[in-house]
Amino acid sequence: MAQYLMSVLVRQDAVPAATEEEMAAITAFNKQLQADGNWVFAGGLSSPDVATVVDGRDGEPVFTDGPYVESKEYMVGFWVIEAADMDAALRLAALGSRHCNRRVELRPFL
Repeated sequence: MAQYLMSVLVRQDAVPAATEEEMAAITAFNKQLQADGNWVFAGGLSSPDVATVVDGRDGEPVFTDGPYVESKEYMVGFWVIEAADMDAALRLAALGSRHCNRRVELRPFL
């Protein structure tokens, strides 16, 4: 089975925190992923305004506050899943989007 990253996206002007109802739906989806053998890992992320960009390419590392890119959307959470193929992963991404009530970007790992 291949592994895929399902990134949960929110608009910059949206409230990123899930409601109690959304959290219950996400928990149910997580349990289903685990029961079906698709679960690898999942997590929520803090907002980009608390991010730090680290550049250690040229000697001493440089630390810069804030997000790496300016964007209208950012990743607020993710799932790493295993699926038999892209079609199965797309079906899971659609379910994830429905359960978290947000857009989800699906990308296969190399």
